Amino acid sequence: MKLALYAHPFSSYCQKVLIALYEHGLPFELKMLGPDTPANFGELARIWPLQRFPVLVDDGRSLMEASVIIEHIDLHHAGSARLLPADARLALDIRFMDRFFDNYIMTPMQRIVADAMRAADKRDAQTVVEARTLLDTAYTWLNARMAGREWASGDALSLADCAAAPSLFYADWAHPIDARLAHVRAYRSRLLSRPSIARVVDEARPYRKLFPLGAPDRD
Repeated sequence: MKLALYAHPFSSYCQKVLIALYEHGLPFELKMLGPDTPANFGELARIWPLQRFPVLVDDGRSLMEASVIIEHIDLHHAGSARLLPADARLALDIRFMDRFFDNYIMTPMQRIVADAMRAADKRDAQTVVEARTLLDTAYTWLNARMAGREWASGDALSLADCAAAPSLFYADWAHPIDARLAHVRAYRSRLLSRPSIARVVDEARPYRKLFPLGAPDRD
C-alpha cells in the first residue's frame, strides 16, 4: 500500500480527508501544495487538470473529491472502525449529513471568505448577506438536530463528522455561531477535542495568517 495525498494543511477539504487518515492510523505521503513545492503542483495538474485538491493517489489510482476519497479509504484500508458503516440506512443518513455540512456550512463560509479576498471595488455585499443568512438557518437546524446527540449521525464518529469539523471550525470564524445555539457550540467543541481533529487543527496553526478575515485569537 502506498498512499500519497496532494493537499495543504489549512484547506478545509484537505482537513476533512486528513481526519479520516488519522482516524484509521494510515501512513501516507503528504504532497504539500504551497509556494515552496511547485513540482507538486505540476504533478497535481497532470493527475487532475482542474487542479482542485485534495487528491489521493493509491498505488497508482487517483481519487478526487474529499467524500469519495474517504469512502475509498474506508472500503480499502479501514480496520474494524468504519467511517461509513455497512448498514445502508445509517450510511444514507451519514451521507446526507456529509452533504449538509459541505453544502450549507462549508459553501456559504467559503463565499464569505472569497468575497473578503477580492479587491474592495469587486466585493459583493449581497452575496455575503445571503451566505450569512444561509449559515444562520443551517446553524439553527443543526442545533435542533444535535439535541441529545454526540455525533452527527449514529453512535460513532463518521464521514459526516469528518465534514463537520473543518466546516464548523472555519464557519464560526467567518460568521460566529450564536451563543444561544448551545448544541451546535458543544458539538463543535467536542469535535475539536477529538485527537485526530486536534492534530489537524495544530498542523494548520502555522498558516492562520492566510485566513483573509483574520483568524480569531481562540481555538
